[in-house]
Amino acid sequence: MERRSLLRAAVLGGTSAALGGTLWRGAAYAAPAQPGTGPYGPLGSPDANGIRLPAGFTSRVIARSGQRVGTTSYTWHNAPDGGACYADGTGWIYVSNSEINPSGGASAVKFSSTGAITAAYRILSNTRQNCAGGKTPWNTWLSCEEVSLGYVYETDPWGTNAAVQRAAMGRFKHEAAAADPVRKVIYLTEDETNGRFYRFVPTTWGDLSSGTLQVMVAGSATSGSFSWADVPDPDGSPTATRSQVSGSKSFNGGEGCHYADDTVWFTTKGDNRVWQLNLLTNTYELAYDDSLVNGTAPLTGVDNITGTSSGDLFVAEDGGNMEICVITPDDVVASFLRIDGQSGSEITGPAFSPNGTRLYFSSQRGTSGSSSGGITYEVTGPFRS
Repeated sequence: MERRSLLRAAVLGGTSAALGGTLWRGAAYAAPAQPGTGPYGPLGSPDANGIRLPAGFTSRVIARSGQRVGTTSYTWHNAPDGGACYADGTGWIYVSNSEINPSGGASAVKFSSTGAITAAYRILSNTRQNCAGGKTPWNTWLSCEEVSLGYVYETDPWGTNAAVQRAAMGRFKHEAAAADPVRKVIYLTEDETNGRFYRFVPTTWGDLSSGTLQVMVAGSATSGSFSWADVPDPDGSPTATRSQVSGSKSFNGGEGCHYADDTVWFTTKGDNRVWQLNLLTNTYELAYDDSLVNGTAPLTGVDNITGTSSGDLFVAEDGGNMEICVITPDDVVASFLRIDGQSGSEITGPAFSPNGTRLYFSSQRGTSGSSSGGITYEVTGPFRS
């Protein structure tokens, strides 16, 4: 699905509005086109879980840090972060990272076809500050360590196979990963104020034990063409991977990453931007920039990102108004949900069930503002297909 630059969209005073022209050229705002807050309508009052949702949607708590998950004997991890869903027969699995250091790792919750919790278990242990990650086409979870010289770990959502450290994917402050089955590469973000955007080219697609780490090379502008260059020393020592290639493009705090339809999107929290790479033309541009809409759009504190078959992007906020916002293919940026009473937290791990009817995510620190207060939620309703 083709997506125009989302810099031509904003939300002004709670209404959707198209912008006349491209924002970086100083175009004036147009009058609001129509009342409303995007494709799902306005948010309602907080429900019993403190979540404001559009009409027709409901929420439930799936797990709480330090407490047993459902009727299982498994205790949910602290600071839940990046996540993904996997089909499991007629049911599914939700995987979630733990962003604590040491002893981060990842856990999984298994659901029946009706959404009942049937099991919960650990799939990765004894790692450090596992932040985001990504799902592979061969149904593994790439759990990323957000620490200096951090690793990517490939894990089994079913918990059958032992997790494997993937050193060939580079050692740096990893954040998210997104698989591109067309070009047969994995895109990687780096959470540094001068981080880089990478791709890993496996020697054999489906086997991440060896391959080539490359970094994006481009100018300092917010749009233009780009290329890829090999990183000479992926282990990042003694020279950090981000400092090894002259001309590699710097990004301010790389966060979430999502691939679909020959396009990869990733977020940078240091400047509240969503970047868009057209992989057919090898060009990049800003898809969203909070500073260019003068803070009037709802999306601030951009973090984890996921997408749907309809072409909608769902972006979770680290701070902001504790919202998940939707960015539509027709250039609307709007609030989808908001968590009240948890301003000391952040929203993490948005992921849809295989049938697209349930959205999973966490409030990393919950109402307590502590990593031991994490809450993982499910929202069910008429999502656009």
